[in-house]
Amino acid sequence: MKKSTKPLFYLLISCLYLSTAFSYGQEDLLQLKDSSAVKEQKIEIEYTDEGFEFKTTDEKFSLHIESRLQFRFSTPSDLNPITYDEIYSDKETVFKINRARLKVGGHAFQPWLKYYWEYELSASNLMDFRIMIEKYSFFKIKVGQWKTYYNRERVISSGKQQMVDRSILTRPFTLDRQQGVEFYGRINPSKYADFTYNASLLTGTGRGSTENDDNHLMYVGRLQYNILGRELSFTGSDLDYHDDFTGLVAVAAVTNKSAFTRFSQAGGGQLEGFEDGVAGQYKVKQYLLETAFMYQGLSWQNEFHSKEIYDFVNDQTTTLKGAYFQTGYFFHSIWSKFPKPLEVATRYAYFIPNTDLSNNLEQEFVVAFNWFFKGHRNKLTSEVTYFNFQDQTGIYDNGLRFRLQWDISF
Repeated sequence: MKKSTKPLFYLLISCLYLSTAFSYGQEDLLQLKDSSAVKEQKIEIEYTDEGFEFKTTDEKFSLHIESRLQFRFSTPSDLNPITYDEIYSDKETVFKINRARLKVGGHAFQPWLKYYWEYELSASNLMDFRIMIEKYSFFKIKVGQWKTYYNRERVISSGKQQMVDRSILTRPFTLDRQQGVEFYGRINPSKYADFTYNASLLTGTGRGSTENDDNHLMYVGRLQYNILGRELSFTGSDLDYHDDFTGLVAVAAVTNKSAFTRFSQAGGGQLEGFEDGVAGQYKVKQYLLETAFMYQGLSWQNEFHSKEIYDFVNDQTTTLKGAYFQTGYFFHSIWSKFPKPLEVATRYAYFIPNTDLSNNLEQEFVVAFNWFFKGHRNKLTSEVTYFNFQDQTGIYDNGLRFRLQWDISF
């Protein structure tokens, strides 16, 4: 089968699966009607914020299915420059379908036994597949593959971001998707000592990798303090206009030993200056401090990152640091003539690829405008980014980029 036909093939399979499920459901209904000992069950259908939802009247089974498309125009290029020499030396205007996702989730047998999978149709990649046991709010279990709960910027869905895309810190610091098990929960909800925690044991070799390259797993821990007993959801922009201040302070850490120094949607890879690794060549330690809040149309989030990479083969250590600061506001809150669906957002990010070198600072300045037709489910985002990178001689080079993006879910 040709690669270009795979998305249609998987979509067809999904449709056949749903049709088969409903046909079996109808047969079960007939059997239930014939049995006086069992109460008749019917399937209810409604459209929600997670797409179309199908559920039984006893609420023991549910399934929602959702599609999302993301159209993007960018000039002079779409990718973030990685080095000083890459600040748009080759100018290529881009128009593309950046994401085309199919999402399926729900619960089975009990409302607390949940499932979810997500497929990228344009790249033919299985992004997420996981089972969640969430019977108790203070202790939950997740198994499968998902975006590792480490930092807020990466965990927030690309469909619920405040900007067109994530900052220049994502490439060097994200853990992206991994396979494994996670324990998580919320302790003392709605009280002053309100904490959310995540502890993960993962393969540490990236998306689609089912095994580790040695006997060392990736260990990830995140502890989040929910200020004033209010938990902030993983979404950008204060669309709910929080009447009460809702914020968080979080710390996180990770340790991993593998052949890779970075991770992305494609799996494991290497940062600039690192050779292709062998099994267990790189030991990585990362640390994170994060803050975020939303209040009456104002949103804020920022992260401080530190990463240490020890190369066992070449016996050398490299330390990377970076941070970003991001805020957005609906000015309609203070000026009634300002369009209510319009949000203005800004971001500043800096990245130091090697703290032992004096001249290797990379900076990003972003101004974005969001027009929300239907919240994050249908929005238009325009963005201007200014990059300012320093080379080893201390000289700076800079470049501008404009992007326009329409993101719609249905």
